[in-house]
Amino acid sequence: MRIAVLLYDDFTALDAVGPYEVLSRIPGAEVVFTAARRGPVRTDMTSLALTADAALDEVDSADLLLVPGGPGTEAQLADQAVVEWVRAVDATTTWTTSVCSGSLLLGAAGLLQGRRATSHWVCLDQLPQFGAEPTGTERVVIDGKYATAAGVSAGIDLALTLTGRIAGDATAQAIQLLIEYDPQPPYSAGHITTAPAGIAEELRANRLLLR
Repeated sequence: MRIAVLLYDDFTALDAVGPYEVLSRIPGAEVVFTAARRGPVRTDMTSLALTADAALDEVDSADLLLVPGGPGTEAQLADQAVVEWVRAVDATTTWTTSVCSGSLLLGAAGLLQGRRATSHWVCLDQLPQFGAEPTGTERVVIDGKYATAAGVSAGIDLALTLTGRIAGDATAQAIQLLIEYDPQPPYSAGHITTAPAGIAEELRANRLLLR
């Protein structure tokens, strides 16, 4: 099973690395990180880069496509080469997936028309412009072969969900135990509906979502 992970400047690291940690452990999985050109691609925090071992024109198909999000998504929406690549690879996939604002790229490629989808809470209101039905109450939304995850850490939930469907519940549970994914956060501020009043507004005002 070939898994293609799209990289681009200013993507959010966990959007790609979280799902990778799970999906790469599926028996028979082969993961390729791809970007406009080979080489290091800087994340939104700039201190970390992932390496794209293949350029987009070297990856023309995949069984599973993963599109991460991040502050760099906006620039990618205007990059026709990237949008067209997503559309072309989607024609070959069994699963086309996104994490966070990556769903906007799926939307720009015309893949979410009439479909339920989710994204980071700050981006949900942008999904309708692509004909998608935003769903902000679920961490993972599956509609046909399209699977979208909410913000950042939800990518791990997405990957485990897909692993169960691809390789069976036992394999997914074994991977969950191996990576000891047992979230017990010290705060309940992980969703817009449970975060203390004012935090979302402060994030928007200070643009802390970007850096």
